[in-house]
Amino acid sequence: MTNDRSDADAMRHWWRTSIIDMEPGKIAFRGHPIQDLIGNVSFPQMIWLMVRGDKPSADEAALFEAALVAGVDHGPQAPSIAAARMAATCGVGLNNAMATAVNMLGDVHGGAGEQCAELYYGISDKLRAGQGLSEAVTSGLDDWRAEHGKIVSGFGHRFHKPVDPRAPRLMQLVREAAAKGTVSGRFADIGEEVQAELGRQRGGRPIAMNIDGATAVIFCELGFPAPLSRGLFCLSRSVGVLAHAWEQMNQGGRNKGPMPPSYLPLYEAKEDDR
Repeated sequence: MTNDRSDADAMRHWWRTSIIDMEPGKIAFRGHPIQDLIGNVSFPQMIWLMVRGDKPSADEAALFEAALVAGVDHGPQAPSIAAARMAATCGVGLNNAMATAVNMLGDVHGGAGEQCAELYYGISDKLRAGQGLSEAVTSGLDDWRAEHGKIVSGFGHRFHKPVDPRAPRLMQLVREAAAKGTVSGRFADIGEEVQAELGRQRGGRPIAMNIDGATAVIFCELGFPAPLSRGLFCLSRSVGVLAHAWEQMNQGGRNKGPMPPSYLPLYEAKEDDR
């Protein structure tokens, strides 16, 4: 015969969390009763509290929110947005359309912010080891390419050349925050030097710091671990995904694929088929 208390303890300790304390009539996030948070913290502040366990200052929250706002959408040419709209024409619900899009945010589409943050943190480690900024960036890029190949995440854009209009504004806000002492400015220096070095390596042709490179600066300045850059981007892009899925549902249409029916994919016959 089992002990009822030990069974109850085993069930209670199956999951362990410091995020939420909940029982009948009580909900507290990170030690803060939900009724004290409602109406007193913004959604970005709530994200920060849930993920990190503390509350950001007003200036930290404003910079964090700017990064979230900047990444909400990039139109149906973005695979995740297109996938959400296609899913919506298949008769699924909003949650299914949103999940379809978020599940496409992988290493190639949606993961560049995490990868760029890893690059920045690696360069920061070299600075702490005594290297100068230029040397740290050059060796950091060499290390990056040795592991990941020639494409440097966070820089360059297939549409926005030579400037991604989101990045300069975000970097301006970082510099303003650094001037106030909200952040150090270290990662802004790193990001801008990476951009300059990539331009020099291209024979002086400028290259855009894209949304991933700029938001990675902010997330690193605020102390978020690199993997959270991807999760935070998923939260941000989910806003655009929701908007596009809802718009498509209201526009109607059934089974819309990636191109109009009058355009067919190229059939490439193999030798055995001829």
